Amino acid sequence: MDLSVLFFLLLAAVATTVNATDHIVGANRGWNPGVNYTLWANNQTFYAGDYISFRYQKSQYNVFLVNQTGYDNCTIEGALGNWTSGKDFIMLNDTQRYYFICGTGGCLNGMKVSVVVHPLASPPMSAVPAEHSSKKSSAPAAAAARGFVSLLATNFAFFGLTLCGSVWI
Repeated sequence: MDLSVLFFLLLAAVATTVNATDHIVGANRGWNPGVNYTLWANNQTFYAGDYISFRYQKSQYNVFLVNQTGYDNCTIEGALGNWTSGKDFIMLNDTQRYYFICGTGGCLNGMKVSVVVHPLASPPMSAVPAEHSSKKSSAPAAAAARGFVSLLATNFAFFGLTLCGSVWI
C-alpha cells in the first residue's frame, strides 16, 4: 500500500475522532449512588456524535437505556439497550432526549440521568453580516470551534508527519 494512502486514512480517522466529546457520567465520582446526575447533566452540552460513558463496578451496577416511563418509574421493562462492562461508551447518534438508569436497584437511589442531544451547527456563513449573528446562542459557536480545532489538528498532523516522513525516509 502506498504510504500516502495509508497516511490519508490515518488523517481521516484522526479528523473523525477529534470532534466527538466523551462525557463521563458523574465525572470523577462515576456511576454510583448519591451523585446528583441532574446537576451533572445540566452542566454538559451534548451534540450528535458525542459519547456518554459510564464508569462503575460491573459486579454491582449496570446501565439501561429506557424511555421516559422507565426513567420516571425506575423500570427496565422495554429497555432500548443495556451495558454491563463497567466502562461503557455509548455514542449519542440522534438529536433527542436519552434516558439512562441503573437496573440493579441503583435507580431508586438516584442512579439515573437524562440528557438532551443537540444537532451540530452548520459552519458559519461568511456572507452573513456581523450584526445579524451577534444575538445567536453560543452552541453554534462552540460547534464551529470544535470543527476549527479538528481542522487545525488535521493540518498539524499532516505537516508534522510530512516533515517527519521527509527526515526519516
